[in-house]
Amino acid sequence: MHVKRDLLRLADLTRAESEAIFELAAQLKAELRVGRPRPLLLGRTLAMIFEKPSLRTRVTFEVGMVQLGGAAIHLAPGDIRLGERESAGDIARNLERWVDLVMARTFRHQSVVDLAAGARVPVINGLSDLHHPCQVLSDCFTLLERRGKLAGLRVAFVGDGNNVVHSWMDAANRLGFELVLACPPGYEPDRQLLAEAGSCVRVTNDPASAARGADVIYTDVWTSMGQEAEAKARQQAFRPYQVNERLVALAGPGVLVMHCLPAHRGEEITDAVIDGPQSVVFDQAENRLHVQKAIMVWLLGAA
Repeated sequence: MHVKRDLLRLADLTRAESEAIFELAAQLKAELRVGRPRPLLLGRTLAMIFEKPSLRTRVTFEVGMVQLGGAAIHLAPGDIRLGERESAGDIARNLERWVDLVMARTFRHQSVVDLAAGARVPVINGLSDLHHPCQVLSDCFTLLERRGKLAGLRVAFVGDGNNVVHSWMDAANRLGFELVLACPPGYEPDRQLLAEAGSCVRVTNDPASAARGADVIYTDVWTSMGQEAEAKARQQAFRPYQVNERLVALAGPGVLVMHCLPAHRGEEITDAVIDGPQSVVFDQAENRLHVQKAIMVWLLGAA
């Protein structure tokens, strides 16, 4: 009997399981490229719960289910009002009777945890305030395509110690590469998660030292959804942390530049960098489709 699994954070996967998902994603991507997608999830349905706006998460999960022969149902913030109209546990116990998978894009990470605890079907964290596993798995897959390996790489994340950083810390710990975080004082990642990540992660307040010798420079918006009240203070604190041509030049000619999008051009990253030859930003966005398809197939044991 297939054992129910969830993907709430990247640390939920072993290294071997992450590698199996990457292998499956490569296979599904290749099949789609030659016009032969396999209907591995024929007759299966995904419920997608959204508390936040979404371009990449919604389109890639929904299109992914269509390409796999299944269907996806979009539940907007006003449709269910997670934890307000009824508890996450009760929502989960309803959804498990109708659908095969649940994906949730929430503010509170606990909401995703509660959905997973209440549902007998797999639950995927499509983003929470603490983790963004689907994004970083897709990013790691993009690096594998470009570099052929993850082990031994040095990834420099320049900006806020946010949910994307937390998933990068999980990835570094699981997949054996070095992660250097350059954050303004007071904007470092969660201390407990940092302690869990161990020696593969280093934090600095100096973006130049993080960029030197990096194989990858990664950034994200300075103000995430739900932090709008802090926008002015964040603009001031993060100004020296912009990923621009000068910072990228410190890393050397072979560096790859990444951003999980949406980008605030002219703030955390310049046009010249995001549109430049070292940018793989839109490859990352494309790979959300292929990796999330692999995650859904893997969680349902349908490969």
